[in-house]
Amino acid sequence: MRCLSRNKQTIYYALYIGETETRDADGYLTGERPAEYSEPVAVRMNVSAARGSAELDQFGAGTDYTHTLVSCDMDCPINENSILWIGRTPENGTPHNFVVSRVAKSLNSVTYAVREVSVGR
Repeated sequence: MRCLSRNKQTIYYALYIGETETRDADGYLTGERPAEYSEPVAVRMNVSAARGSAELDQFGAGTDYTHTLVSCDMDCPINENSILWIGRTPENGTPHNFVVSRVAKSLNSVTYAVREVSVGR
């Protein structure tokens, strides 16, 4: 039931590629190593309402997350290093608003625990 088309909404994800060394205008290393991500990709998934009570959480009471995403695509490349745009599009440099906290695979679906973050431009 969670993978019905009518229950899905479009979200965007970007996969972690690695880190790069930053240089200043004179060519010296600054010590900063910003993370690099792939271009955002659209995907349709079931996005849950806000987090329920601890007794019903499939990831346990100690996990920090605000929503869960469910996909029946077992080959979905989203992992715990991915960033997400939920409820917004990554157009014109819009920063991501969610990160993946945990991934739980079952026989027929994958559930992602995601938490909201505040990222400046």
